[in-house]
Amino acid sequence: MKPKKIIVSVTNDLYTDQRVHKVCSFLYENKYDVLLVGRKLKDSQEITDRSYEVKRFKLLFNKGALFYANYNLRLFLFLLFNKADVLLSNDLDSLLANYCAHRLKRKTRLIYDTHELFTEVPELTARPKVRNVWLMIEEWIFPKLETVYTVNRSIADIYSKKYKKEVRIVRNVSKLWHPQMILSKKELNLPEDKNIIILQGSGINVDRGGEEAVMAMKDIENTLFLIIGSGDVIPHLKELVKENGLDEKVRFVGRVPYDQMMNYTYHSDLGLSLDKDTNPNYKFSLPNKIFDYIHTTTPVISSDLIELKRVIEKHNVGRIIPEHSAMGIAQTVNSLLNNPSLLNELKENCKKAAQIENWEHESKVLEEMYLD
Repeated sequence: MKPKKIIVSVTNDLYTDQRVHKVCSFLYENKYDVLLVGRKLKDSQEITDRSYEVKRFKLLFNKGALFYANYNLRLFLFLLFNKADVLLSNDLDSLLANYCAHRLKRKTRLIYDTHELFTEVPELTARPKVRNVWLMIEEWIFPKLETVYTVNRSIADIYSKKYKKEVRIVRNVSKLWHPQMILSKKELNLPEDKNIIILQGSGINVDRGGEEAVMAMKDIENTLFLIIGSGDVIPHLKELVKENGLDEKVRFVGRVPYDQMMNYTYHSDLGLSLDKDTNPNYKFSLPNKIFDYIHTTTPVISSDLIELKRVIEKHNVGRIIPEHSAMGIAQTVNSLLNNPSLLNELKENCKKAAQIENWEHESKVLEEMYLD
């Protein structure tokens, strides 16, 4: 029997998108012919480790309205002239092209994976005219969709209530971590005689706690703070480090392959997830980094957000900061680093939680949608 062809689309450069990679791998392992479509930037690294096919568009514009228009037009034409049994759109910024292609190719099934409350991100709430355009697209298409899933219960409930649709939940949990090799601290250029805390992510942006975490380092001794990943606020964080003489306490690693990042996380004593409750998108977020932390037995320090608190308190794998400030972060970090027995207890709890909170369990929801 000929395998079903699925074209999966997303607007990023694919390199660090672990959720999309996990879904594509699941589909490939279940006999789908998978093609993942994204875009290629000037600094995009080559992708050579995927079992499925990858295509990245080179675009004339790479930000703003012209980018989204350029990408969706290119994607629409690509989908229109390439055979597929299933189209999988990831997030609202790729949905318009997928929906229009689906309308013209009626036998092609359309599935929507919404990773967040897209119209509530700070970049849009600060620009109401632009946000209204995205809202119009969402309100036009969403009620017509047959299969939709998202990343947690809070977001699913919001969409279900608004659009009177069933929205399933596939959380962005990590695969069970089976490293081929664990690099030593020395090989990663990490100090042997200091505690290590880490903030990782591909979207270290405004209101995600990076500024407060950097400033907290003024009151945390004998500790190195690793910031691994990319985001809009990184240049500002580097300025803060320089202005406050924290060069010896804070290190920026940049984007690295997932397995290498997990090595840094493995050697960390604490992992930070500090999104602020400044907009609905952050309020109801469940960043995949906390599952990476759990899988490397790295206890979590988190802001007081609904979905994060639900996981952390269920498994007792970390602590919630009492207030979203440099002082609140510093107090919580110090209270754990100065209590080795509690830290070890949380690490042991992480080991147990990883056997429950893993992609191998979570992906069973995908079976119901894709393996009919």
